[in-house]
Amino acid sequence: MKLKEGFMLKEVAGSYIVIPVGQVDFTAMITVNETGAFLWEQLMDGSTVEELCANMVREYAIDEQTAKRDIEAFIQILSDNSLLEE
Repeated sequence: MKLKEGFMLKEVAGSYIVIPVGQVDFTAMITVNETGAFLWEQLMDGSTVEELCANMVREYAIDEQTAKRDIEAFIQILSDNSLLEE
């Protein structure tokens, strides 16, 4: 799974904001927390859900079920806003 080209994540005053770069038609404003930024960085490299889950469990010392639920919710937000490659 990989993020579409033309978007980047910027930290502004302690918040992480998804911004379009270049000629991208995008009018939404999406902010993510630290965990979302952690996942965003991995999705830039094309990580799988399994890789995301393993890395999140390791980084945040949470159980796999919680990690998977949170990752699926995050991916759904990205998908709903057309931020993932098909």
